[in-house]
Amino acid sequence: MTIFSRQIFQSIKQELEQLNINLKKMIEADHPILCAAAEQLFSAGGKRIRPAIVLLIAQITSSDKKISAKHKRLAEITEIIHTASLVHDDIIDNCEIRRGIDTVHSAFNNKIAVLAGDFLFAQSSWYLANLENLNVVKTISKVITDFAEGEVQQGVKSFDSQITIEDYIEKSFYKTASLIACSSKAATMLNNRDKLIQNDFYTYGKHLGLAFQIIDDILDIVGSTKNLGKPAGSDLKNGNLTAPLIFALEERPDLYKFINQEFQSEQDISIAIKLIKHTKGIQKAKDLAEEHIQLAITILQDKYFTQHIKELLLITYYIANRIK
Repeated sequence: MTIFSRQIFQSIKQELEQLNINLKKMIEADHPILCAAAEQLFSAGGKRIRPAIVLLIAQITSSDKKISAKHKRLAEITEIIHTASLVHDDIIDNCEIRRGIDTVHSAFNNKIAVLAGDFLFAQSSWYLANLENLNVVKTISKVITDFAEGEVQQGVKSFDSQITIEDYIEKSFYKTASLIACSSKAATMLNNRDKLIQNDFYTYGKHLGLAFQIIDDILDIVGSTKNLGKPAGSDLKNGNLTAPLIFALEERPDLYKFINQEFQSEQDISIAIKLIKHTKGIQKAKDLAEEHIQLAITILQDKYFTQHIKELLLITYYIANRIK
């Protein structure tokens, strides 16, 4: 984690440290293999962006600026759901490395990985029910449905050269933005805030989540394996056609050939990446991410005191700066 990102989380440092401890307790299982598989998921850490957003929104929308036990549990649930989705993603994409370590299905096998992912979704559902807030349960449960919808859409559109930016944004919402949007909204619900405030933070989370996914997809083209924690060009290899490529197709129709051949070799991926880099595709994708970042910022700045939202804005800028 960079110095900048550590500064962002300074006010919730203790909560995040406790979150890491609690996550390991929450995923304990009776069966040693399942327990080891679940442990594998959290051993590589992660930035904890999603739970941090939940904790900060809890602080902002609380009358006494304190973070309740239920909010801390919601933050933990959010991270477990996110991690469970990564397990299933890695199986579908046959990704062998995540955050620089072996993925669960690489360390064990596909069967154990599927069960580990299902176990985490089940655990998150159990802890969610114990929040005893029906509206929050409904809101967060929708996320799991959205994950499935996103995976189906991605599968149907695999190596589909006719995919549009609108298709891509819809899939990105289901796969990434839904969790951030819904958990942001749920944090305000636990503070009994009105529907206008709930919708403000839902919309903030939606735009932030879309920007996050677009930037991730740009980094898959321009980043290194070391920085990404997984091989560069993974999206191309798995047929996930993302914003940089979709925009690049407007200038380089010869990219269609590689898509239609399903990027048969590492050389195909390497050539495609070079072609994309020599178009305006990456810049257009950056502009699209920036558009969503600005929409997220505007929602906060127009309605909330800057002093209260300072750290939430810092997270937003941090996400934007990942590709600067």
